[in-house]
Amino acid sequence: MEGPQPGMWDCHWSEGLVQLGWMSLEGLAEQPREVWRRSSLAAVPRMDPGDPAGDPAAGTRRCTGQDPLLLLQILQTLWSTRERQQLREEAWRGFAALDDPLAGLLDMLESSRGRRREGPSLEAWISHQLQCWLRAQPHPGPAQHSPRLEQLQARAVRVLTESPLSLAAPLASIFQLQDADRSCLLEHVHRLYHEARFREAVMLGTTLKLQPELDVEKMSVPLLLQDKVALVERYVAGFPDLQRRLLALMDSWCQPGFDIKDVARQYPQVASLSLEKLSPKVLSRQVLRLQERFGMVPALCPHAATQQRLAALQHLCHKRFMEKSLSQENWADHVQGLVGQSPWLQEQLSQLLASLRDPGTATQCTPNPLLPEDQLPATVAAELGQLQLQGRAAEADSKPDVKEVKDRHYQLPIPRENVYLLASREDLARHEGALLQPQQVVAVDLEWTPVFVAGGRPRPSLLQVAMEGHVFLLDIQALTQPPAGQGARAFSQLVTQLLSDPSITKLGYGMAGDLQKLGTSCPALAHVEKQVLGGVDLLLVHRQMRVAGMPTPGVDGAGGLRGLSLLVQQVLGTTLDKTQQLSNWDRRPLCEEKLIYAAADAYCLLEVHQALCREPARFHLSGDLAGSQRPRHRERPGTEEPPSLQDASASAAPRQVPVAVTEATIPQVPARAFRVVCDNMLQGLARSLRCLGVDAQVLRSSEDHRRAAEIARLEGRIILTSGQPYHTLRAQVGAGRCLLVDGSLKAQQQAKAVLRHFNVRVTHADIFSRCQLPPDARPSGNHGTWPHAPALP
Repeated sequence: MEGPQPGMWDCHWSEGLVQLGWMSLEGLAEQPREVWRRSSLAAVPRMDPGDPAGDPAAGTRRCTGQDPLLLLQILQTLWSTRERQQLREEAWRGFAALDDPLAGLLDMLESSRGRRREGPSLEAWISHQLQCWLRAQPHPGPAQHSPRLEQLQARAVRVLTESPLSLAAPLASIFQLQDADRSCLLEHVHRLYHEARFREAVMLGTTLKLQPELDVEKMSVPLLLQDKVALVERYVAGFPDLQRRLLALMDSWCQPGFDIKDVARQYPQVASLSLEKLSPKVLSRQVLRLQERFGMVPALCPHAATQQRLAALQHLCHKRFMEKSLSQENWADHVQGLVGQSPWLQEQLSQLLASLRDPGTATQCTPNPLLPEDQLPATVAAELGQLQLQGRAAEADSKPDVKEVKDRHYQLPIPRENVYLLASREDLARHEGALLQPQQVVAVDLEWTPVFVAGGRPRPSLLQVAMEGHVFLLDIQALTQPPAGQGARAFSQLVTQLLSDPSITKLGYGMAGDLQKLGTSCPALAHVEKQVLGGVDLLLVHRQMRVAGMPTPGVDGAGGLRGLSLLVQQVLGTTLDKTQQLSNWDRRPLCEEKLIYAAADAYCLLEVHQALCREPARFHLSGDLAGSQRPRHRERPGTEEPPSLQDASASAAPRQVPVAVTEATIPQVPARAFRVVCDNMLQGLARSLRCLGVDAQVLRSSEDHRRAAEIARLEGRIILTSGQPYHTLRAQVGAGRCLLVDGSLKAQQQAKAVLRHFNVRVTHADIFSRCQLPPDARPSGNHGTWPHAPALP
């Protein structure tokens, strides 16, 4: 007969004391941990948690009928020591020692019932571990719909109603609560709801799949008022009918005249309201996003679509009247399509026109009124009548001088006859040799009609390919009709060959995003952006230019410029004329203004690339522009170093890599010979520079920023400015004589960036060699030199 296993007597001894009442569970819990391990589970073969079945070949017998409460006591002490690995091992061994792990879990949970804790609880952890153990060790449990399972489910539901929400998921999985008596579960959800525990009610309903039996509006509204849209989105996931009802509810909140405060007053128990997130403008975006995510038809969200059209109207009016970057024809074309026959939108447009300070400007933009005359604001209607009496004289007088426009914006530097519109397969064949010439640099750009309504996707209408001295405008609309025709095949083949030829350097600005749109017009070019070889995305290069203290791409710079317009301004010193950017590019024939705009939009990329290759150090770029596309680790603001020199990227044409230029090649300037004038927003920078020996003058707070340009020209100083005056001042001084300083940096960081940018050398003798006071605040007799400069070690 096999003898007792080591520790078995201890096991029987300690459990017997508990059963006879000579030792309490609490007293047992006070035993040393090593005694526990011996007394509780020594009869169970040691096993790895990943192998809960143990080793059947070992021939050992375990002490059956392990008491779940004893296991709980052991785990409670280990839980307090935070020894998670040992805790897990003990738990898995304990599960294997239980006669009925499911009933044992309920025993443990029932003994802890009612003890709500903040943060992670041992009970939730044990439930989760048993769930993992059952997955790893399939355990023969009660049959589905058997009385035994129903009994366990009833106990589990009672435990769940008195336990934290963290127990819901493991209990639902272990005891198949989705198939249990739902009346008790629904009653518990309703109780949570009436206790104003809305989040818990929704999460429990989601976990137990109770959504079809709950009122989606009743459950969702409190969470929507608290800006918990993501939680509501998960609640209706997988239930199309509930998704439709949710969209209908949220869309009803977008209708004109609706006040969300009326809904909030019906839910006084809802705390932490976020009504500002439920404005029609913000809410309509959420509705349209969910409509697209759920795959519902746009007709379900008419009010959200109307709010979106109103937002587009406001954007177009801002572009036309404030920025003056949208032509009258394009403005009227888009507005007509947005307003349509909607009386409410017509009224909103009328109010927008009335809000303009200059009714004459609005009138000139409405020569063929989009609104009935009786709906026009009185000031605009009166101005319109006067303008009609005077003919077109007022409109002609308001047209900007052509020379003024040319002086203000970037102009296409090649003759008009070198701009070719290719609209047929024959046109492509005629110019294929020039387009696919190896070892050349080309700029690629796309134009499309903007989409202002939900569900619409922009379809490219024109593809521009610019090369030295020539621009080719490929009419996508004409070439891809019919979609399976010879023109469409020739177009897709030429574009694919151009983009995949590594010997041709392709320039773009946000190239991948542009090329992704080609698939909507030509299915054969879907995912063509993945085939690009030899591409240089100047957007990525532009991001690396931040080290020079320039505005961040994608963020308003001086004058509100952004994107490619900002890059052209920074590199070429002029701006792009964007009045045709929001044109209807699908309208044929294309007018002359659109053709010139499209050609210039692509050709400017060539000139920017050439300027960056000539003077990379001026913009704190490496000699390899392809390498400048690669992101690098960011350092503290103001401490960025110029990108290190890298070998030419294999994707770029080798001959396009300029001679390596480092910061050391910039002529070094002694600190006391470096002269600057700072605008009145950079007084801290001026003081820091004077501490380092720089001759820094600063404008008084009462002086106009244009005074900086006068001082710079008269005294040969460099202008340091921050904000909108940058472009005005830069236009009045020579190239490289005006620097835009990041106003978000501290003065010392700004000074470090300025010195690095101009390669200024500061020695020990320079420090504190100048008076720290501006000239107008210095005592008489002080001519800029500190009388007693401190000696440095």
